[in-house]
Amino acid sequence: MSLAALDRTSPTPDPARAPAVPSSPDLPRSPAAPTPAAPGGARVRAVPEGTEARGFVLYVGLDEAKAAAAGIDLGRLVNELKRVTAELAPQSQTHAAVALAPAGAGGRDVDVVRLALQDPAALARYRRGPEPVEKPVEGVVIDISRKRVLLDGETAALTYKEFELLQYLVLREGKTIERAQLIAALWADAVEGEDVPNERTIDVHVRRLRSKLGGYEDIVRTVRGAGYRFDRHADVVIRYASTPSPDFF
Repeated sequence: MSLAALDRTSPTPDPARAPAVPSSPDLPRSPAAPTPAAPGGARVRAVPEGTEARGFVLYVGLDEAKAAAAGIDLGRLVNELKRVTAELAPQSQTHAAVALAPAGAGGRDVDVVRLALQDPAALARYRRGPEPVEKPVEGVVIDISRKRVLLDGETAALTYKEFELLQYLVLREGKTIERAQLIAALWADAVEGEDVPNERTIDVHVRRLRSKLGGYEDIVRTVRGAGYRFDRHADVVIRYASTPSPDFF
């Protein structure tokens, strides 16, 4: 990819001759309308402390065919943008360049432009390469970081409360959890009038969870007369969150 200057198309028009353009909130403010000040007199701007904004870059993704279909060419479009800039900020200096890419190059137009013009964020993404495609895993994947369960690569349709119930057992792997403890932990914030289960109806919630686990339902074990326990099998993968779970135990 390379660059080709467009400034040769025509100089910046004389703002004194240019027709007036209606103001728009999407256009830069003129010197007569300064940047709003924050409390205390500090200017509101997204730049680090100790630096100052000296201009901006506007990436436009538009190939020649699309421009022609819109009834314009790239050179004219550049001149129009420069003219508007001169009208709103007569002291501004402009430079335009067109991004060139091999014919038939894939990708979004604006991304190609950013890469050709050496945009740091676009370069970093290009060097990093595409995001790895997650390969389906046979068996059960309990993804605590994303709050989901995969069964042979397919997402199980668990409700929020069903996932909470499973997560509570998973984080206490191998321990038998009494029904009363599950109710106290998972329905602690319930307000009066909500459907809070008792020790008998908690079995219904567990039964619904198991039904959605399909052939892997036995990872949630019933300990007769005591409660429930999570048993990990060889075909069970647990992906923990990168930060400690707030569900302490």
